[in-house]
Amino acid sequence: MGDLVYREGTYYKKFTDVPFTGQVEGKRQGSFKNGEREGSWVGYHENGQLLEKGDYKNGRKEGSWMGYLDDGSVWLDFTGTFKDGAKISD
Repeated sequence: MGDLVYREGTYYKKFTDVPFTGQVEGKRQGSFKNGEREGSWVGYHENGQLLEKGDYKNGRKEGSWMGYLDDGSVWLDFTGTFKDGAKISD
């Protein structure tokens, strides 16, 4: 993600005006399509513990998401079911 810039709701590869499509790796791992997050994503804390996992659709959280604190316990604020990026249930 360090090679991407976020402008007006869309991710671009640095020094381009073309929305990014492809995979990213590192602390956040997943895919982009036309500058928006798409499909399965995972994120990790600095200590290597899982931070979050879930899916994106058209750049917004969609479906079941799990969030975790850096000690591995469930982070309730970031866990639940999402539709169009909004949490709709726990």
